[in-house]
Amino acid sequence: MSAGVKLTVKGRVQGVGYRWFVVHEAQNLGATGYVKNLYNGDVEVEAAGERSQLEALIAKVRKGPAFARVTEVIIEWKEFSGRYTSFTVEF
Repeated sequence: MSAGVKLTVKGRVQGVGYRWFVVHEAQNLGATGYVKNLYNGDVEVEAAGERSQLEALIAKVRKGPAFARVTEVIIEWKEFSGRYTSFTVEF
């Protein structure tokens, strides 16, 4: 079943290659959506795909790349919108 999810990732997640890590992992899993830095130092991820793909992405997001330190991931499940065709970085 297709689903959507919005994640707010807190911790040391800017300036450590976190967005590119998320893009790589999401593309490998076949999810669509975006990742972007927020002004308060958090990172926002909005993704769509099969629920199992999104759960796997959440597990990867919780870990992050080597120099990141994720302290919290706020998860907001959403209905599948179908508006994304790829997974990109937004600025």
